[in-house]
Amino acid sequence: MLIRKPEKTIRTWHTDSRIWDGFELRAGDIIVCTPPKTGTTWTQRIVGMLLAQSTEPRHIMDEQPWLDARFIPQGEVAAALTAQPGRRGLKTHSPLTALPLHDDVLYINVARDPRDAVMSFHNHSNSFTEDFLAGRDADGLADPEIAAPFPRAPEDQRAFFRRWLRDPEHAPFDDFTIDEFCEIETSFWEARDRPNVMQVHYNDLKADRAGEMRRIAQFCGIETPEPLFREMVEAAGFASMKRSGSQLLGLAEVAFKGGADSFLHKGTNDRWRGVLNEEDLADYRAAMKARVSDDLARWLEFGRLAALDASEPAGAAR
Repeated sequence: MLIRKPEKTIRTWHTDSRIWDGFELRAGDIIVCTPPKTGTTWTQRIVGMLLAQSTEPRHIMDEQPWLDARFIPQGEVAAALTAQPGRRGLKTHSPLTALPLHDDVLYINVARDPRDAVMSFHNHSNSFTEDFLAGRDADGLADPEIAAPFPRAPEDQRAFFRRWLRDPEHAPFDDFTIDEFCEIETSFWEARDRPNVMQVHYNDLKADRAGEMRRIAQFCGIETPEPLFREMVEAAGFASMKRSGSQLLGLAEVAFKGGADSFLHKGTNDRWRGVLNEEDLADYRAAMKARVSDDLARWLEFGRLAALDASEPAGAAR
């Protein structure tokens, strides 16, 4: 049942959330809700296997579309989802405040240490094809609320981080910066006690993939025979997903130079070490302090499994 309609609208080079106003969600639908590069596709792969009860590689972007992405034919995608029987999977990079909130729809929020997400997002942003970038230019220029071409990502990792941090010297900013990251995570953190909201952390998936997949399955109310579940755990590993990349991410060939291989880049953490200096880290800690609560900052850095053992202050350089 609908609790409330979206409280805000997001219109950026990547997103037009107005589609949610008229789209009818269905009881049992599962929406993976994340900032970019926090484990979105990984979690979608897990959800997709659970829904299909199969490890067969399936086109994630087709079966669990990013409904409010501006660069897809939203009306056609919404119609295809409406015609699809049973439970459906979707994804979004919008905060909960920009989504309709139901009490019988499942929302899986995925988090990652923002510094790790930024390093992954740097590769992601520098892998866009010229055709994809031209499309974002056209969308931005056609929307009076944007009225600008899409800002190109700097090739230098540190410069990219400073832009993500909204350092005025590195403007213009794109549509996914520390502000959007923190808004998304705060919106789900504040709703974390709802029984239909689940939080998953990238670190926990890496540390105990089977355990986290069991949590996701239980949250979704899906039981899987143990032999098949073990196959799913293997199929959700980074190496397995990388091998099946073209089958899982066929549309990535259009948007990314190198296709799925660029999209599924490394799957590692701590790439910010040796890139960010002490000034960067101090500015990062101050920016996070101004935007999120201490408990959310700790969750974002450490995740669920390590949170109770964490002895360092949130945001500390490790």
